[in-house]
Amino acid sequence: MKSTMETKIETSAKKNDLMNALAVIPGKPNTLHFREVPKPRVDDVPEGRGVLIKILNVGVDGTDKEINAAEYGAAPAGDDYLIIGHESFGRVESVGPNVTEFQLGDYVSLTVRRPGSSLYDTIGTYDMTTDDVYFERGINLRHGFLAEYAVDAPEYIIRVPENLKHVGVLMEPMSVAQKAMEQAYRIQQRLRVWKPKRAAVLGSGTLGLLAALVLRLRGLEVTSFGNTTPPFLNSKLIEEIGARYVSTKELSLTDASSKYGPFDLILEGTGYSPLVFEAMNVLAKNGVLAMVSVTGGSRQVEVPSDKINLGFVLGNKVAFGSVNANREYFESGVKDIATAELQYPGWLRKLLTHPVIGLENYAEMIRLLTEAKGAIKVYCEVAAMHGSQTATAG
Repeated sequence: MKSTMETKIETSAKKNDLMNALAVIPGKPNTLHFREVPKPRVDDVPEGRGVLIKILNVGVDGTDKEINAAEYGAAPAGDDYLIIGHESFGRVESVGPNVTEFQLGDYVSLTVRRPGSSLYDTIGTYDMTTDDVYFERGINLRHGFLAEYAVDAPEYIIRVPENLKHVGVLMEPMSVAQKAMEQAYRIQQRLRVWKPKRAAVLGSGTLGLLAALVLRLRGLEVTSFGNTTPPFLNSKLIEEIGARYVSTKELSLTDASSKYGPFDLILEGTGYSPLVFEAMNVLAKNGVLAMVSVTGGSRQVEVPSDKINLGFVLGNKVAFGSVNANREYFESGVKDIATAELQYPGWLRKLLTHPVIGLENYAEMIRLLTEAKGAIKVYCEVAAMHGSQTATAG
């Protein structure tokens, strides 16, 4: 028969094997809940290549809200729940014996996509997969980061300099903006000489603000569009980096193009699909349209299809879609965030408008995503940024 002390030790050991997390039951709406789940271990990753990360901050957005509404999302094999959260920032807690890329205490962010079986997956461009089934941490078939800890291999982890730790939670949305912009420039190498002067960003939320920032850092004249009438925080932030804000309630994209365009580069990130076709119609000759918003539903609209087709053919225009990002865009995002901190000091921090302290306050997190007026980035402070480090070598 076990003694009281043995029982306490066994209970403590079991407790150490668990951690707190936020999860949903995929396919069932409004099931976000707080639960204990197995704590990941360094040796979950083979060949001694595991990196255990203490999660500090996790950004949340419309994707998390839609997963909680059961619009999409699937649990990993063997589980009936999905830990959500795909915008990560944390600190290295422990490393496997064959990890040389990271040291204990490093601040890091993790990519979202994980490889499938296509050729693109095997060469590290898993965000370009041609597989019908894809794997995304916190979104589809892989657990996410709204938990106390996460473990992964070094190739999916990006170091964030300590002096950027206060804005490190913006790494994932920044990587999305980075990919769209870099892909646009690569596509336009077809022109041999492409020197865009004017850009339009459709949408003034977190992604739209970061895209406007990236374009300003490249020296473009930027016009950002939103639905809200200025002045408000987002419009002020856009003006602080030398860009222009236009409310579509006051001026349509077509009229704004006549006044401020033509636009050589347009990024569409509103989630309102009719704007895509209006953007196609006003895009400059030799221009490029990047589409990054995911639209559900079955909305149908009438479009001037002949005019759009003629304009694309005679104007050598191009439109492309861009979904999340692989590690190269996270790495370029670190560089642009560092540059932005020098060029526009304090600007990025103003995007972090609505912190939620602790995983247990998940109801407030969802409420802010749904109801909060003026929210730019809602994020969960899973753990304190400071404090003693208990990191150990694996």
